[in-house]
Amino acid sequence: MKKKQYDDYRYEEIFDKLLPLQTYQDKIEDLRMNNRYTYIVKTTTSGNLVESEVYPVYKCRHDIPRAKERKESRELQKKLNDKNSKKRAFRLIQNNFDSGDLFIELSYDGDFVPDEIRARKDIKNYIERLRRYRRKHGLPELKYIYSIGFGESEGKKIRIHHHIIINKMDRDIAEKLWGMGRANSKRLQPDSGTGWFEEASKYIAKQGKRRWAGSKNLKKPKVTTNRTRLTKRKVEKLVKEVNSFKEKFEGIYQNCDYRDTKIFYSDIVSGFYIYTRMKRRN
Repeated sequence: MKKKQYDDYRYEEIFDKLLPLQTYQDKIEDLRMNNRYTYIVKTTTSGNLVESEVYPVYKCRHDIPRAKERKESRELQKKLNDKNSKKRAFRLIQNNFDSGDLFIELSYDGDFVPDEIRARKDIKNYIERLRRYRRKHGLPELKYIYSIGFGESEGKKIRIHHHIIINKMDRDIAEKLWGMGRANSKRLQPDSGTGWFEEASKYIAKQGKRRWAGSKNLKKPKVTTNRTRLTKRKVEKLVKEVNSFKEKFEGIYQNCDYRDTKIFYSDIVSGFYIYTRMKRRN
């Protein structure tokens, strides 16, 4: 009978210390301090973005670590929530949009400065106009992800504006349908360094989860888990051989090109959290 393992904990909150390359060897002994855990490999695939997360799972429920109650914990949790919000937006964009889709910035005429309630109404009305146009002209169903942004400069009122990514259509029509002020659109293009839409996703997610949203027809990334791919011994060997990350991960993930790895540790428990990104080949 297969033994139950417990992984229902906030591993990113527990393993929150980035491990510098030069200290890997010093931390290896921590892997031997506790025999009551093993490792799980969680893989998230969003378009050509493949993320691998390796972190401990526990043999007994009472061994699951809990973050210490501390004065700064709320601020740390806020930062983690913001980080995860940006990660979710990035994954949705990678999984649903392609080169040539539209990335549009929308602003307001003159001195008109709407409040957030009005801004939400305006962007929803714009989306409905886009949707009606596409239906009328036989275009594929509208897909979108948008954010409501705030920018300010010294001595001026706070200016609300919007960023939105939509699937392909005529740029001039998309701009004209705004009708509330200036609309600037460009074709979505992957960043030259990574081949992903990281820069566009930063604009969408920088205001936090409360101010970005996507259409219901966006496909969620594919998530799989594997509890046997990396044993504790293999993880120990992997962390020791930092120069072999590319070879190791490209061996595990066929048809992927290695990009980068970050290793985190905890001041509460032993073990590591290994986060790796790869680009899937076409």
